[in-house]
Amino acid sequence: MLVVENLSVSYKAIKALVNLSCRVEKGEIVALIGANGAGKTTTLNTISGIFPAAAGSVVFEDEDITRVPPHEIVKRGICQVPEGRRVFAKMSVLENLEMGAYIRSDRKGIAEEMDRIFHLFPRLAERRKQLAKTLSGGEQQMLAMGRALMSQPRLLLLDEPSMGLAPMLVEKIFEIIQEINKAGTTIMLVEQNAHMALSIAHRAYVLETGEVVLQGPAKELAENPEVRKAYLGE
Repeated sequence: MLVVENLSVSYKAIKALVNLSCRVEKGEIVALIGANGAGKTTTLNTISGIFPAAAGSVVFEDEDITRVPPHEIVKRGICQVPEGRRVFAKMSVLENLEMGAYIRSDRKGIAEEMDRIFHLFPRLAERRKQLAKTLSGGEQQMLAMGRALMSQPRLLLLDEPSMGLAPMLVEKIFEIIQEINKAGTTIMLVEQNAHMALSIAHRAYVLETGEVVLQGPAKELAENPEVRKAYLGE
């Protein structure tokens, strides 16, 4: 579904990604793990068209999208849930979700999708008229995910969904990620909590200073002594 080949990204003199290659098959959850500054978020932002690639290519469903602008990438079927949630604070839950459907014009389909989001996140249904800024961190994360799903992405990019959340909420968010995947959405997940990421992913890539240093089935990586020592605190 997604093939990233020899991707390089620089911020002025700093090389953020160096010849990074990875792939995502349809129906998978693929995790990117690594320390802060490893290039995980940069990878997602480059796939989304937010950061320009200095070299390499991003191919989605056999189409080269390396130079396609972000709003067009959303139309192609890729949507990103950004790190830090970034909901529209002064808009209601309902308005935030409607913003997620800005590329769509099928009113009936939008209404059906909204119902699906409220079924997936009952807490949002209860707070549909509240301003986003009044929600808890966990509720804002649910809203950011719901907003992205309103565009009906075939590939959902999730950047640090557990950041700043209480352990109980982290488990709930990861359960919902699995539900979204089982319902047919392919997922690429960037996550600081390597243990949780590897527990739900099918495959994973370990990044260090902008390069892939390890890759393979998530269960195998979770048993890898280097990974356990560096990222699982064992």
